[in-house]
Amino acid sequence: MTGQLLSGVEPDPAGDAGHADAPPRAGFFTDTSVCIGCKACEVACKEWNAIPEDGLSLTGMSYDNTQGLGASTWRHVAFIEQSSPSPSPSPEGRTQLPLADAPGSEGPGDPGGDLRWLMSSDVCKHCTHAACLDVCPTGSLFRTEFGTVVVQEDICNGCGYCVPACPYGVIEQRPADGRAFKCTMCYDRLGAGQEPACAKACPTESIQYGPLDELRERAALRVDQLHAAGVTDARLYGHEPTDGVGGDGAFFLLLDEPEVYGLPPDPVVTTRDLPAMWKHAGAAALSLAGGVALSFAAPALKHLAARTTGRKGRR
Repeated sequence: MTGQLLSGVEPDPAGDAGHADAPPRAGFFTDTSVCIGCKACEVACKEWNAIPEDGLSLTGMSYDNTQGLGASTWRHVAFIEQSSPSPSPSPEGRTQLPLADAPGSEGPGDPGGDLRWLMSSDVCKHCTHAACLDVCPTGSLFRTEFGTVVVQEDICNGCGYCVPACPYGVIEQRPADGRAFKCTMCYDRLGAGQEPACAKACPTESIQYGPLDELRERAALRVDQLHAAGVTDARLYGHEPTDGVGGDGAFFLLLDEPEVYGLPPDPVVTTRDLPAMWKHAGAAALSLAGGVALSFAAPALKHLAARTTGRKGRR
């Protein structure tokens, strides 16, 4: 459990978890405006962490054969095909080409006939307030000195409490043994002074790793750069420490609404209301206990009152 806080601003998750003299909190910044959908991050993640293959089933979702994050997919590159209502400026340094003419369009000259791909490499968010960690009964999930959240597979008992607790739907159990798995941000590499395998393999630096505060500053500058270039839809997601999960350890620059990428627009840590729930449960328990006590005491009081009245009558 992350210290005493279940929600709100938490400036030092690692220190609150008991790590003295912890290094600066580390994280990911994923700039989707320069993602080319090469899936090098998916391959590097699987190779380094020895993750089982997902299969190459045809999903009917463009070039996306993995569909989403899961126990055997710790990095997922999404391909979102989207109609462009009007020509939009390209991010600086990139060339935007129409993929095809939309059905019913008048041809290449039709402003509404272009399609674009929104590509994004999704990953566990390593939340400041991680509900998966808060509900784990065995201590399988823990907060590292880098502020990340890791599952110890040899301690996981397969209870599955962490799965519905995650507001992003990231963590999942493997059908073979029921244990939960998710991204560790290559904890073993971090301890050796190396960057995670996915960031190391990314050819466009769409995935950037480093101290979280530095990444947030870099991301804000990148948004300003895109806005100046005319890409007004560019926005950050998961970077704000005052949001419903206390800010994410892995945040994103998006070119459209979060829902387009399959992300919740306003995620909230699912354990936020536990203190209030326990308070109400305690009040209800006290009321019930009082009612039970009163039900047993009432006959005795009635009998005592009757005896007292009888004594007064005899006098």
